[in-house]
Amino acid sequence: MDVLLDKLSVSVASAKTVEELTRPLLELLESVTELESVYLTTIDLDRGVQRILFARNSGRLQIPEGLEVAWADTLCKRALDSGQLMTSDVGSCWGDSVAASALGLVSYMSAPVRLNDGALFGTLCAAGTTSHTPNETSVHVLTLFASLISFQVERETLVKKLISANQALESCALTDPLTKLPNRRALLDALDRHIANGVRRNLRVFVAVIDLDQFKAINDQYGHVIGDRFLVEVSKRIQAALRIEDMVARFGGDEFVVIAPGPATEELVPEAVHAFSRRLSMAIAGNYALGESIEIQYAGASLGVMSVEPGAMDGLSAIKQADLQMYEAKRLKRSANSTPTH
Repeated sequence: MDVLLDKLSVSVASAKTVEELTRPLLELLESVTELESVYLTTIDLDRGVQRILFARNSGRLQIPEGLEVAWADTLCKRALDSGQLMTSDVGSCWGDSVAASALGLVSYMSAPVRLNDGALFGTLCAAGTTSHTPNETSVHVLTLFASLISFQVERETLVKKLISANQALESCALTDPLTKLPNRRALLDALDRHIANGVRRNLRVFVAVIDLDQFKAINDQYGHVIGDRFLVEVSKRIQAALRIEDMVARFGGDEFVVIAPGPATEELVPEAVHAFSRRLSMAIAGNYALGESIEIQYAGASLGVMSVEPGAMDGLSAIKQADLQMYEAKRLKRSANSTPTH
């Protein structure tokens, strides 16, 4: 018993997953019960199926991992329903089980693996093809091991939930809640990576600041709900116009920032900047059907595009420069619109 406890303490202390805990427990359980096959099952009550999750087999009886049988035909269900969790004569107790008959089971014992809320996760079982009456120690060990596995399942489930929750929090911290685009923080991180990559590969990085002209007028005329729908639709159209290596983020309010790799040679920059700006402008301008019989014919946005040479500046400085160019484009547009015609 001391040796068993020593092995048990090591298994429990070192296990990080259900499998890491269960496999050594099955080895110990086989030794204690002296039965040919010991195994852990999972039960899917919705599908009506029991599945062998992990198994250890010795002798003639071989119960393979992954085996699925109808839950209604199992000894485990009969044992749970009757409250008789063990027998040395399967035929006389549950001779109607087709699966037990096919496997030639004679001796059988099991303990339910239940979660904290009482839900049935599965069963921990031992079985043999010869008659064998379990002693008191084997009964206690089987029950103890089922409880340990239950705790590990709960712990593993909790860890997965914590990881998922943490990932969701990280995603929220880097995502604009309205458009689901990367937010300002995510953009600055990505832009610095793009610039660093541009230094390594001797490539320029394009940074475009987009400001939606007349957005306040849309909000004032149609309300913030329609304004939000407009922002979402704009974000989708920008995304659709990007290449796989490009990125768009909502920088705040009605401002978006797009970053993209530029050309390696300076001679190609003016043409590439023009094509980049034109692609974004054409994507944004057009008709917007925003529901409730509201359609907006949107003339377009003001853009400022900065071509960042390798190592010339950091991401925030590049955005500030592109922002200045955007305001200059907006000023020129206003000036052109206010110029009287003759």
